[in-house]
Amino acid sequence: MTGFRAFLGKELREIVKTWRIWVLPGIGLFFAVTGPVIARFTPQLLAAVAPDTGLVFQIPNPTFLDAYLQWTKNLIQLVTFAIIIIFAGVVSAERRSGTAVLVLTKPLSRRAFIAAKAVAQGAFLMATVAVGAAVTWALTYAVFGEAPLVPFVQATGIWLVWALMVLGIMVFLSSLVGSQAGAAGLGLGVFVLFSIGSIWTPVVRYSPAGLLGAPTDVLLGRAGPLLWPVVTGLVLTGISVAAAVVAFSRKEL
Repeated sequence: MTGFRAFLGKELREIVKTWRIWVLPGIGLFFAVTGPVIARFTPQLLAAVAPDTGLVFQIPNPTFLDAYLQWTKNLIQLVTFAIIIIFAGVVSAERRSGTAVLVLTKPLSRRAFIAAKAVAQGAFLMATVAVGAAVTWALTYAVFGEAPLVPFVQATGIWLVWALMVLGIMVFLSSLVGSQAGAAGLGLGVFVLFSIGSIWTPVVRYSPAGLLGAPTDVLLGRAGPLLWPVVTGLVLTGISVAAAVVAFSRKEL
């Protein structure tokens, strides 16, 4: 792919120098820091509210599992939404600003353009999640005195497969639709479809929809076989990036 390495370097440097280096890592770190603390002090917070409301709360003592579940819940819901919104303009914004025309007049193919963007943003996403997960694990250990590593890594890794698939879909939608808002709207629609599919057992067992509830199930020790959801999720990621190349190749700049 002509110009891939040089454009990849440009994309990585651009991440560090633009707002993206603050938004997604900021969201991840916020949840990483607050999750274990909220899990630890939720009973005290509810007890403080109870006298004013007349309600009586009976909550078991929190454990490391509550902090882990807080982390995965935030990943599945809020961080997924953030990925959809942030990456909705990953290609369309370049076309709209005219940057794509400038770089594609150089020895850079459209295939390399899309591939470099997908690889750079994927690396950025993985690094962000790795840092957030490390902070969550460390704070969970500090707050609760125990933090088993294996189930936490497994749950986070499964969600990361889901996140990379969502990123691939957003690269495709951003290549297909000229509007960032339009791509974001379609991305949210795709998320809703997967959420609906996650309530049907055959879909959960054999499609990426099974990745939605899998992190929680892994932590609770009730996860079924995850080979098919992981494989189909990775395959859909590759198909989405390939479709993005085709869609972008047909666009007038």
